[in-house]
Amino acid sequence: MDIAEEAPYRFKIEPSGAMRVPGVVFASRELLRSAGQALDQVANVATLPGVVGASYAMPDIHWGYGFAIGGVAATDPREGGVVSPGGVGFDISCGVRLLAADLDFSGLEPVLERVMDGLDPAIPRGMGRGAVRRLSGSEELTGILTGGSRYVVERGHGDERDLLRCEDSGAVADADPGQVGRRALERGGRQVGSLGSGNHFLELQRVAEVYDPEVAEAFGLSLDQICVMIHCGSRGLGHQICTDHVRAMERRMPAHGIQVPDRQLACAPVESDEGRAYLGAMAAAANYGRANRQYLAQAVREVFKRIAGARLDLVYDVSHNLAKLEEHPVDGERRLLCVHRKGATRALPPGHPDLPADLGAVGQPVLIPGRMGTSSYVLVGVPGAPAFASTCHGAGRVQSRHKAARGVSGKRLRATMEADGIAVRPSSWRGLAEEGPAAYKDVSAVVEASEGAGLCRKVARLAPVGVVKG
Repeated sequence: MDIAEEAPYRFKIEPSGAMRVPGVVFASRELLRSAGQALDQVANVATLPGVVGASYAMPDIHWGYGFAIGGVAATDPREGGVVSPGGVGFDISCGVRLLAADLDFSGLEPVLERVMDGLDPAIPRGMGRGAVRRLSGSEELTGILTGGSRYVVERGHGDERDLLRCEDSGAVADADPGQVGRRALERGGRQVGSLGSGNHFLELQRVAEVYDPEVAEAFGLSLDQICVMIHCGSRGLGHQICTDHVRAMERRMPAHGIQVPDRQLACAPVESDEGRAYLGAMAAAANYGRANRQYLAQAVREVFKRIAGARLDLVYDVSHNLAKLEEHPVDGERRLLCVHRKGATRALPPGHPDLPADLGAVGQPVLIPGRMGTSSYVLVGVPGAPAFASTCHGAGRVQSRHKAARGVSGKRLRATMEADGIAVRPSSWRGLAEEGPAAYKDVSAVVEASEGAGLCRKVARLAPVGVVKG
């Protein structure tokens, strides 16, 4: 593979073979060394029909299904551009919600253990387990699939700020529950308001550093303030939707004259029946993911109010596994594109029309969770950023879960974290060990590369004080 450094934190894969556009990887040399076979996936994505600009990868790039995790690619529907479920991933609308409390660490510290003990039973988590909300029937599930956070807030579980500070005002338009299969509905019906397992978590954090006081103030953040970060997605419903639509597209690709170098890149033209069906189902899963985080946020608020007497306001909620129809400049003209972000976060610049009014002057909050036990970051979108206003989404995995679990026991990891002043409530020792710090890249290096590449700018660093693990 011909890959060369074009500029600091920017490497280019020259087109070869069936590639229609180059590949561009934003990374330091050290981060690039851990990318491995994911670079082949960047090149494979560059072969998709209708792809424009480049096949991009963020500094947290690692191997994924079809697309590398950290992959960004846009296609033009007017030129036969396709949508690929592999460019979104199985956990549709997996994302991050950040809440800011009206107390600082000195106010939380005396009751920290009691708050953690309250969160432990209040946050359902683990593979296939329980939920905060028991749905009354299919009508309520349909409301969630079409209305997302808005549906939940309108029924008394939140407030207007929860919609103003959520991507898409809490609900993706054009959701089509009719394109969601029966098995997906069955799985989703019993998991609304649950954290799940794997790398999903709920973390109590304090604002350890502020790099841009003006933007931090606009976001509602201040030094030493307590925050709560929630990382989860659309659970089994999203996974099943991806599975179902990959199969459907794989069967229909020959009829559209599409060939891909990897069957995991199964796709269909955006404007085809299969493309529209997937986008409708994906939007429904995105709304489910927003509703899921909304219910969890309310459960956390109740614990904080009861034990700490504290209020939690939403800083922002943003997904990092979605495909969206957006306007972007290409070759001097604005074009409507289907932008795939898989393990990548939209980072809108100041003045963008999709920003809430109170953030228009500063830009969109970008929420970057770190590896467990280390810092997380709040970033902001910047003008003129490449990669269709996208940036990283986290630290990026470097070890398989099996290898990580062999490296440290969950009990030992908890003891180490608690010795460092971080309270830990795991759902299982194995699950905790699988997500140990050694399994991930250094999030500070990922953020440095993202900022150095002109994708975003640092606003604040958050340090963990308590972890509730799925």
